[in-house]
Amino acid sequence: MELITPDIGLLFWMTVAFGIVFFVIAKFAFPIINGMLKKREEKINDALELAERTHKEMEQLQADNEALLKQAYEERANIINETKQICNSLIEDAKVKANEEKDRIIESAKASIEHEKMAATTEVKNQIADISLKVAEKILAKSLDSDKEQLDYINRLLEEIEENNN
Repeated sequence: MELITPDIGLLFWMTVAFGIVFFVIAKFAFPIINGMLKKREEKINDALELAERTHKEMEQLQADNEALLKQAYEERANIINETKQICNSLIEDAKVKANEEKDRIIESAKASIEHEKMAATTEVKNQIADISLKVAEKILAKSLDSDKEQLDYINRLLEEIEENNN
């Protein structure tokens, strides 16, 4: 029963022993434990700060990557648009040159046709003049007394000339 109801002497000595142990632990063990706890706390805080900085850097890198991707997409779109514009420009230039060439060929053909037409007209006029001269020579070579003889003679000469030309 002494343990359940200890006497005062035992309580006193237990308290003194506890005080001495507590004093020794507080003097020697607590500073070391507190130092270790502070070091541990500093390491944890450093690790948390490093994790936070790393997290922020990762967010910044991700934002930079997104910006670079966006810029790359924009540059790609610009290159595609420029290529389309150049292609359309080349097609338009080719169409213009083709139309100019077509117009030049048509003008050349028209000029050639006009030249041939003028040459044919001149040749026809020359043939008519030649026929007229032949008829006039033959009429003048033979003087006819009557109008009927002159008309018959002219008609016969025209028929001969037509047969010779065909």
